[in-house]
Amino acid sequence: MTRSSADGMKVTVLGCSGSVPGPDSPASGYLVEADGYKLVLDLGHGTFGALQRYVDPAEVDAVVISHLHADHCIDLTAYVVALRYGGEGYRLRGPDRRIPLVGVPGTRDRLEAAYDPLARKLGLHELFAFATPTADELGPFRMSYAQVAHPTPTNAVRIEWQDRSLVYSGDTGACPALVELAEGADVLLCEASVAPDEDLVPDLHMTGRQAGEHAEKAGVERLIVTHVPPWNSPQVAADEAAAAFGGPVEIAAPAAEYWI
Repeated sequence: MTRSSADGMKVTVLGCSGSVPGPDSPASGYLVEADGYKLVLDLGHGTFGALQRYVDPAEVDAVVISHLHADHCIDLTAYVVALRYGGEGYRLRGPDRRIPLVGVPGTRDRLEAAYDPLARKLGLHELFAFATPTADELGPFRMSYAQVAHPTPTNAVRIEWQDRSLVYSGDTGACPALVELAEGADVLLCEASVAPDEDLVPDLHMTGRQAGEHAEKAGVERLIVTHVPPWNSPQVAADEAAAAFGGPVEIAAPAAEYWI
C-alpha cells in the first residue's frame, strides 16, 4: 500500500552505525519528511551517498546537526562539493536559495576546517544559512532541543508535526534532560552504543537497558534503538531495552522507513 504524508511523518534511515560506518550501514543520518518538506537530521560518514537515493541534494529544505563529532557531521563536506560543482539536481536554484543548517555553536568553523582551511574564502554562506538551535519552526515542523550528556556540546532533538512527535537522542550518556524532552513522544530514536559487558563511561554513551529506561521514564509509545557500533550487537541492545521498557522496541536499519 502506498502511503503519503497524510499518514504521518516519514523517517528514512540513511545510516545508523555507531561511531564509525559499518560493513552494512553508514554512520548516523536520517531523512524526516512531512507535507513535502525534507529535513536531514545528522550527516555522518557515508550518509550523503545514501541521501541521494531519496532526494536531490538541492531539494533538501533544512539540515539539523546534533553535534560535531565526525560520525554525525562529516558528510557535510561531500554536500559542499556536490552543491558547488554538481550538475542538475545538485545546484541550488534561485537568487537567495540557501539550505538552513542548524547546529551547535561552531558548526560553520567545523565545516570550514573539515572541508578546506580556505573554505571561508570559498563562501560556504552562499550554500548554507547557518543558525544555532532554538525552539522554532522549520517548515511544517515544530523544533525543540535539549543539551545532553556528551563530551562535546550535543543536542537531542524533538520534531513535532500536527499531533505526531519524534525525539532523537543524538549521542548521550544517561541524562534527565533527554527524558524531559522525550516526554509523551510517539517515537524515541535512541542511541544504545554500549554492550552489557563493556565498561560504561559516564556522560558518553548508553547501554540498551539505559535506552529502555529513558523511554519508560518518558512514557513514549515506541523505542527505536540506534547508533550501535559494528563490534556490538543491535539485537542484544534491543533485548536489553525491551527488558526495561514496556512498549514496542525496534532496531534501526539502513534504508528502513518508519511512519510516525
